[in-house]
Amino acid sequence: MLLEAPLVQAVQESGASAGLLYLLPPGADYLQLTVLTGISRRIVAPLEQVRLAAGVPVADAVRDRRLVWLHGYEEVARRYPRTALVLPYPFAVAIAPITTGADVWGALVLMWPGTHPPELAQQESDALHSCCRRLGLLLEGAADSDHPVLPGREPRLIPSLRARAPAAAEALAAFDFAERLPEGCCALDLDGRITFVTAGVTELVGAEAPDLLGALPWEALPWLDDPGFEDHYRAAVISRRSVSFTALRPPDRRLSFQLLPDAGGLSVLITPAVGPGSAGTPSPRQLPEPVGPSRADMLYHLLHLAATLSEAVGARDVMERVASQLMSAFDIQALALLTAEEGRLRVIGQRGFTATFMARMDATLLTEETAGVQALTSGVPGFFATSEDFARAYPHAPVPEDVAACAFLPLMAYGSPVGLLVLGYDRPFPWTPQERAALTSLAGVIAQALDRAILYDAQHQLARSLQAGLLPAALPAVPGLDVAARYLPAVRTIDVGGDFYDLVRLDGRTAAAAIGDVQGHNVNAAALMGQVRTAVHATAGAPPGEVLARTNRLLTDMDANLLTSCLYVHLDLAQHRARLATAGHLPPICRHPDGRAEVLTLPPGLLLGVDPDADYPTIEVPFHPGSTLALYTDGLVEAPGCDIEEAMSSLADRLAQSPPGPMSALADTLVQQTEPSAPRTDDVALLLIHHAAHETRPPDT
Repeated sequence: MLLEAPLVQAVQESGASAGLLYLLPPGADYLQLTVLTGISRRIVAPLEQVRLAAGVPVADAVRDRRLVWLHGYEEVARRYPRTALVLPYPFAVAIAPITTGADVWGALVLMWPGTHPPELAQQESDALHSCCRRLGLLLEGAADSDHPVLPGREPRLIPSLRARAPAAAEALAAFDFAERLPEGCCALDLDGRITFVTAGVTELVGAEAPDLLGALPWEALPWLDDPGFEDHYRAAVISRRSVSFTALRPPDRRLSFQLLPDAGGLSVLITPAVGPGSAGTPSPRQLPEPVGPSRADMLYHLLHLAATLSEAVGARDVMERVASQLMSAFDIQALALLTAEEGRLRVIGQRGFTATFMARMDATLLTEETAGVQALTSGVPGFFATSEDFARAYPHAPVPEDVAACAFLPLMAYGSPVGLLVLGYDRPFPWTPQERAALTSLAGVIAQALDRAILYDAQHQLARSLQAGLLPAALPAVPGLDVAARYLPAVRTIDVGGDFYDLVRLDGRTAAAAIGDVQGHNVNAAALMGQVRTAVHATAGAPPGEVLARTNRLLTDMDANLLTSCLYVHLDLAQHRARLATAGHLPPICRHPDGRAEVLTLPPGLLLGVDPDADYPTIEVPFHPGSTLALYTDGLVEAPGCDIEEAMSSLADRLAQSPPGPMSALADTLVQQTEPSAPRTDDVALLLIHHAAHETRPPDT
């Protein structure tokens, strides 16, 4: 009872329809719903526990220690798409933190119907802040006395307070009155459970009173087991407005339902339906205004779009997925996605708009007075139901060609502008508040995806630039060798990889080649890869085993904790031989002059950086004119469920069957033949070295 009385008093003094009290447990990073009144726990269940870092109103109020005031569903959808998804109904809400000095104890939430004026009245504000002060002192005193108030396992519901309970005679008279009505009457509590039914109801719905009392209508009556009915109940409870709809009782009886809400629950009037209205569908004649997309429709589109965008890679991919999902679902004829960067709008992509209009939009300064800039800088969507409306609002701006209505939706992520979504329609389009709110909520989902995509693109470009800088810009020309190298980054990562290759010209008739793979896909792997390549390059010319041993000692001294494989080859073109040593790397493949290809067998050597005293045995193989050596990393041959030995044999077969020709063409062929059906999860490096006798081809990288 310590917290209930101040909450009830605040609700009564402010005229609010509902109140919720959140507590912040000591040391916790979340708020817990502790007490509520005037609203069903079932409705606010998704918001019972709220992380302080979450982008929802109650978290913002506590985190920023400020009052959060939201009026109308459209504003909720624009500023808090997640909350709008949970409560897609017209309402007003004020949230204030409960504090004493530097301590924050929780938050107080007061809700009003959607008919509330746009501003919070002084009396309402006073009641809210007075309650917060009182609650803060109570919670502080309890904590100081070593009896802190903690949230219970479940929030406590305070029943609605009635002015007075009716006398027995009055109750009987009311019951008789309801029974005499030609329609059916029943009552629901705030949780939606049936608390009273008349005989007329049982006859109309085809169920007995004992089966109905205490049950949820959509559970007791299978033909009402549709998201639409529960949505109407929720809309009436939250908005405190009358809601009417029709439903079909099988096989062919249509019934009209009118939900009349108050502080204690709902009164429901049920009559046989007369006139137009399809089964289970709201009748426009009965509702006070068009309702736009249903909650079920909106939920479907939000979830489907979120699922689709979760797989998006890059801003262009976000554009394509948004266009594919939204245009048909919302009957949109044109759509454009723009980002805000370096003080200008930049077009990512578009469908349906003319090239002229897009050219005018692209590179627009964020200081110009245009509909798009205004929406982006203010965070307020711009809806123009007709081209005349647009012309009146922006008389100096050209009207989009072939567009009768348009909307400019700001894409805001974490309170900052990320981009702009522009929609175009081929006919006048007077959006309902629900339609505007639905699009605004969708824009919030798109903004989050676009923000991630922009970051991905930037990191991707940085990673690729870094990778290119760490690999050889060009391979040296060595007389008698035709060489080609290919590097393909992994598709499912934006980080740089650790694969590397190198070719070193030692003198006119000798050269050295190396290929390796540092474990991981991150900056550490890339940095280590650069150091390994530098060490190998610096010691090239020494015996292969010695080159690997020196590099190994360097890595063990660095204690990098990353496994590194490496294959080093010393080529002597005058003696037609190659000397090789490996540090745990895949063996090379040699195609002999007669076209036969084999996977060379090398004595094993430990990975670099494991044991400073490791030994790396060297072998010598023939390397006659017409021979080709293929050095590669595991990304070229490994695949889920594939045996590595079989994969290397398959690569040898492809090498043997390849027609004679320059190594550049062969490298392209081998890489293309090993392209996986799914995106690559590992980098691919390939270095081909062909002993071309007296032929000299420029190296291809």
